[in-house]
Amino acid sequence: MKLIPFLLFSLFCLTASAQIEHEVAPPFNIKTASFVQNNNNTVPIFRLGERFEFQFDDLFGNEADYYYEITHCDYNWIPTDIPKSEYLLGFDSQKIQEYKNSFNTLQTYSHYNLSIPNEYTRLLLISGNYVLTILNSDKEVVLKRHFILYEDSVRVPLRIKKARTVNNLYSKHNLAFEIIGDNFLFQNPTQNLKVVLLQNGKFNTAIKNIPSQYVIGNTFVYKYDKETQFWAGNEFSNFDSKDIRYANNYISYVNSDNDIYNSHLYTNNDRTNLPYTNLTDINGNFKEQIINGLNPKIEADYSWVYFSLSAPSFMLNKNIYVAGMFNNYSTSPEYKMDYNAKTALYEKAILIKQGFVNYQYLVVDNKGIVDQENGIDGNFYQTENDYSVLVYYKGNADRYEKVIGYGTANSLHITN
Repeated sequence: MKLIPFLLFSLFCLTASAQIEHEVAPPFNIKTASFVQNNNNTVPIFRLGERFEFQFDDLFGNEADYYYEITHCDYNWIPTDIPKSEYLLGFDSQKIQEYKNSFNTLQTYSHYNLSIPNEYTRLLLISGNYVLTILNSDKEVVLKRHFILYEDSVRVPLRIKKARTVNNLYSKHNLAFEIIGDNFLFQNPTQNLKVVLLQNGKFNTAIKNIPSQYVIGNTFVYKYDKETQFWAGNEFSNFDSKDIRYANNYISYVNSDNDIYNSHLYTNNDRTNLPYTNLTDINGNFKEQIINGLNPKIEADYSWVYFSLSAPSFMLNKNIYVAGMFNNYSTSPEYKMDYNAKTALYEKAILIKQGFVNYQYLVVDNKGIVDQENGIDGNFYQTENDYSVLVYYKGNADRYEKVIGYGTANSLHITN
């Protein structure tokens, strides 16, 4: 075999074997899977060395055995080839030891809690992208979730500005930021320095591969007109089921016809052409809450939540999903709305844990790409969003990409 064809063939095989670690949605019986810090569900971005937890419920409630694995990945979520001993002190592939059964609920379940670090996985040693894989007793993958560890090696001041393009002045947010390496030595930054921009911590709408616009000393400046803009969206819709037996402002009525509670929400309307309304939200998050009880992790019940949406101008060649942090913004069939010709409404029933829940309607094409521009809820520059910038760096002699900085800002402080 000639040398050049052989090298091309080898490169093809290497590329084919580099599998991206996509998140894997859990099966129907696994619910309320979330990263937790300080007793609050949170976007999974943590400072290196901080303690955090991963929790989920198994509706089978049979105290099944679950195991976990942790994989270090590069900027593109491809597993790195560094030995596990270099990024993990201790062991993974261990059984999750902490679990409890639900108490005084119509829907039984087992609640699992994985703390990191723990007695087996004593420390994660380096920053970067990680994948947490949960497996069952047959070592089959149950779910996969991304999380990120960062260092404070550089400063990342971030400002939210109105759109720099006239057509999007009232519908987009523009991120202007800098990477300031006071005492950090950058090597070949045009190749080694990368960023990821996130809106409300959503990985499925991240902006990537944006180079710095210019450099002043050891400061890298990003002040683009188009490249760092997000569609502003609208405030999240919500419902509050902490008193699960009763209706309220957003829940029309409640019954228990099928042995567990059924919460029927008032119909939502397409908000694209409506004026912006300032609704208080928690930017897609959810909180397990109960009125009568002390521990919502095991005392909060589940109910079928019935969503309905009136969107007469919606294009039928795309799909609508109910999404939020409660389901990791999943676009699996479980959360896809169905059109009811009799009522002229899009409808969906979803099993959700009791508490305060933010949700939105995602418009997704057949390739799984979220259409933010033509969102059901519209786009308004007044919308309050959390934004973040992650800074990745891999030196010439480094074997992996570090996350060397993390900047955050909120669009409440938007400027021209």
